[in-house]
Amino acid sequence: MKKIVLIMALAISALTIQSCSTQNAASAPATVRRGSVIGNWVLNDITFEGIPSQAVRGLFGENSYACFTGSTWNLTNSGNGSYTLTGGTGCASGTQNIFWSASPNDQTFQFKKLMEGQKAKDITDGYRLVLVSADKQSMVLKSPIEYGNATANVVLNFTRAAK
Repeated sequence: MKKIVLIMALAISALTIQSCSTQNAASAPATVRRGSVIGNWVLNDITFEGIPSQAVRGLFGENSYACFTGSTWNLTNSGNGSYTLTGGTGCASGTQNIFWSASPNDQTFQFKKLMEGQKAKDITDGYRLVLVSADKQSMVLKSPIEYGNATANVVLNFTRAAK
């Protein structure tokens, strides 16, 4: 009889522990998958955290962050990709080939610009951004920059391009 009571107590304890761990996993934030980043995106809006927009002159080697508003980004499964700037006042239009990667574990999105004939393995500099979110409709990346004695962010808000 004592063995049955002991076995029942252990079983109830195991179920209690399992149900508690299930609740904790359900309340944890969802991890962004690399597959959520793959596709065609339009950079619709650029906002700023902790820095006035007038203090940000360029972005990713372009003269103005505004040159990226309306740009389209093609991110393929192989890591090859491109972004296309539409041009406008003070902005050149054109397509820039890139090699990109995303690491959901450390919440990063990074890319290197590829010039004609270059291979990604030969390029040592690039851009690393924080991958805030990505799903079927939208993606948010943050580009951390130093401003004063603190880190500020240029926030890039994308929507998935229509097929």
